Amino acid sequence: MGGFTTFSLEPYQGIWSQQQASHLLRRTMYGPEREDIDKALQLGLSGSINELLNTKEMPDPPINAFSEDDPLVPLGASWVDQPLSRIENINQIINTRLQSLVAWQMGLAIQEGFSIREKMTLFWYNHFVTADIRDANFRYRNITMYRSDFLGNFRELAKSTTIDPAMLRYLNGNQNTEDKPNENYARELLELFTIGKGPLVGEGDYTNYTEDDILAISKILTGWRDTGYLSRNGESTGSLFRPFQHDTSTKELSHRFNNTIITNMGDQEYQHLIDIIFLQEEVSKFIARKIYRWFVYYEIDEEIESNIIEPMAQILRDNDYEMSPMVEALLKSQHFYDEYAIGAIIKNPIDFIVGSIKQLKIDLGSDIFANYRIWLRLAGYSELLQMGYYNAPSVAGWKAYYQEPLYYRTWINSSTLSSRLFLVAILLAGVEAERLRIKAELLQVVDQIENASDPNTLIDHLAELYFPKAISESQKDYLKSILIPGLPDYEWTVEYNLYLTNPDNSELKTAVENRLKLMFYALLSLPEYQLS
Repeated sequence: MGGFTTFSLEPYQGIWSQQQASHLLRRTMYGPEREDIDKALQLGLSGSINELLNTKEMPDPPINAFSEDDPLVPLGASWVDQPLSRIENINQIINTRLQSLVAWQMGLAIQEGFSIREKMTLFWYNHFVTADIRDANFRYRNITMYRSDFLGNFRELAKSTTIDPAMLRYLNGNQNTEDKPNENYARELLELFTIGKGPLVGEGDYTNYTEDDILAISKILTGWRDTGYLSRNGESTGSLFRPFQHDTSTKELSHRFNNTIITNMGDQEYQHLIDIIFLQEEVSKFIARKIYRWFVYYEIDEEIESNIIEPMAQILRDNDYEMSPMVEALLKSQHFYDEYAIGAIIKNPIDFIVGSIKQLKIDLGSDIFANYRIWLRLAGYSELLQMGYYNAPSVAGWKAYYQEPLYYRTWINSSTLSSRLFLVAILLAGVEAERLRIKAELLQVVDQIENASDPNTLIDHLAELYFPKAISESQKDYLKSILIPGLPDYEWTVEYNLYLTNPDNSELKTAVENRLKLMFYALLSLPEYQLS
């Protein structure tokens, strides 16, 4: 790790400048705008974090924005909790509801406000992965659980997830019966969701649990099924315990769980199991590491483990597994603002797309149907960049957050980088989409900058806004050469001031915008723009 590093979870005592405020917002929001940074500077570190972590009103549910053929849900109404009909084009209704959900999610990211909620919702989805679920109601119920409890109790989330309809279906919990135990969820509950494997120390013994534990837990979890999947008869989305399919025998966990005996507890047995798992301190360390990699950096060496992860885990245990105090301590820590951590993460595709939309002041208008269609296009672009919401590649989530040695670098390759730059070009050039011209409002960005008529001041301010760390003077000279190629500084000053005095003159406005488009493309093509 380069740069001065404190390795301390003690509260940050340094200056609170634009760099620190921007760093906090880049990690907790998608593409903070100038107004967000100014708000953070005004609130201060503690006030900003309190505001970011506050609960907020839940968003309106997604609507039918794409199908005129849904007999139960007219255009503009919400399909949430509505069954499917018995009409022939059922697949079209299924698909348009899924499209609506994906589009809605992209819209929520763009309209996130000053809040960590959307970043944490994505964290939980990446932690408790479900995929390949065709019922939009199942997906909606699942993601709403994480959004409504985005900094809630980890142990209770694990309980809720265990019998969540989408999870029961994704990891075959709905096929787990006394006669035919299915180990899929039991295995992932331990390996990926709560405690982690640890090194293999003996046959079937992974330090934190054993293969025998997986078998015993699969029996504990028998008897649950999801209800209402792709329902056409009005059966509601939910989960159901069937006592006759539950293994009522006495189960014994291994020495890793103190040889705990679990007798038949019916539909409460899974909750007792989760309580037992969470008695192990390793659970708190496991989730602390995932939070650290999500918000700070992927490398966790012995010093980070000892001085950051273990204190984070202790805070979590001291607060009975409530997530908020631990996350708050990390975001307020000396370590979070260490020089090496600033700009150390490569933006994931959703962060890149949403951040670009927000920071380029792109106005999507007020037509809700047009919005949904544009949000859906942006979601499709996220898929192209290898990160589709609700479509993680495996139960382990996206490789950027767990697979060494690449980690975040997984997001960037020759294909995805060129696609990122192509999106920037599209947004800057402007495109007709769904009766709306989507175009970066560069003058709105520039007009917020004091003394923007000075090209050096302009570039300095834009670099501070768009990059986590200072760029070199040669990079700034390069950007200026794009803005005013081969011309003295006053040429920009004169041209921009002419526009300011005649803002309704389309010829002057277009001339300034054309210069800015070229310079912004060069600016957003720099490698530093990919960093958070």
